[in-house]
Amino acid sequence: MRSAQAQETPITQAQPPLPTASLSITGRDGTVHHFTVELARTEREQEVGEMFRTHLAPDAGMLFLWPTPRESDMWMRNTLIPLDIVFISQDHRIHAISEDAIPRSEAILSSEGPVGSVLELPGGTTARLGIVVGDRVSSPAYGTAAHDGRSGPAKGPGK
Repeated sequence: MRSAQAQETPITQAQPPLPTASLSITGRDGTVHHFTVELARTEREQEVGEMFRTHLAPDAGMLFLWPTPRESDMWMRNTLIPLDIVFISQDHRIHAISEDAIPRSEAILSSEGPVGSVLELPGGTTARLGIVVGDRVSSPAYGTAAHDGRSGPAKGPGK
């Protein structure tokens, strides 16, 4: 998904794979789910996001790191596969989930409050694994990447 802001340069193809980090989501019952996520840090990486990609492995995703907490509005423009959009609060707890976002939709999916990051997972993942609001998200990416000054404004899913 990508942010719902206007684009300067038209996006016509998927971006190359981005650097990755491990990420885990721990449920209230202690169950831990492990993922490898690409890190969308720059404004352009966030704008392009998962656009034009035709596959996302079941244990993969993309993490959008905001430099400061913000309301995040995402969309699925040019995103060809369904995604679960997981909005993560500054304290690394899941704040909200938009499940099975519809490919190519320009409907706005909002965090409904300020969040520190957004995680895109393959559509249906949160329901399949029982991931819910309040679950804890951990990743080494939260150590420095979220505050390195390179993140631009929220673009939305399918950026």
